[in-house]
Amino acid sequence: MAPSGLAILIGAGPTTGAGIARILASQGNMAVALLARRPGPLDEVKQSLQSQLPSGVFEAFPTDTSPDSLKKTFADIKAHKSFEGLKLNTAIYSIKHSSKKPFLSETYEDFTESLDSYVGGAFTFAQESLKRFFADHGEDSLADGAPKKGTLIFTGTLGALRCSAEFAAYGAGRASVRQLAQTLAREMSAKGVHVVHTIANGSIRDENGEDQKTGKKMSAEAVGKTYLWLSQQEPALWTHELDMRPAQEKF
Repeated sequence: MAPSGLAILIGAGPTTGAGIARILASQGNMAVALLARRPGPLDEVKQSLQSQLPSGVFEAFPTDTSPDSLKKTFADIKAHKSFEGLKLNTAIYSIKHSSKKPFLSETYEDFTESLDSYVGGAFTFAQESLKRFFADHGEDSLADGAPKKGTLIFTGTLGALRCSAEFAAYGAGRASVRQLAQTLAREMSAKGVHVVHTIANGSIRDENGEDQKTGKKMSAEAVGKTYLWLSQQEPALWTHELDMRPAQEKF
């Protein structure tokens, strides 16, 4: 069956992104644009997904989170023949972001570079996704009778809510993206775009082994099923923030 829509996923690594992409393609019938910084591992993820789902449509787009790179990538996705005629359904910002350093050893340059890379990347990714949602689905609001235009998801962590010592840059970045998601939800919901911030509290692996069965770790496919469910929510009930954790994770 030909894909019925398009998903764009940045952070398409083998640990979490591959499982999410697999579910969006196999259960959501979406073509998936896979975005990540390193071309080699990204191509490996694409080839692995294609071998598991020969009928799936997966295309790789190496990119970092800088504005020029992300804008070019969105243009390349729009022009790609594999996605011809497909409207954007789901956009997911799910990149890794980690920084631990004693505060008095932190530098202004490193601190702001961390924010620029993670928060600035979220800003550009969100803006380009929203432009694509409106270009694909029109600009009429829900009040005008227009349907939902799509779902924008930010994968966050517990660091968006509280942080430990030596995680100043990490906490500032995660909290900032959470607030970005909140303000976008308040601005874009009535316009038909569903904005979600999830908190992934615990380890995620693209596995369905003993750790997943006993609730020690999350499976990437379980995250993918949750994201697919979010993308399918109708305007009568939209989840904005969702705390995800395996059963045995302390909180």
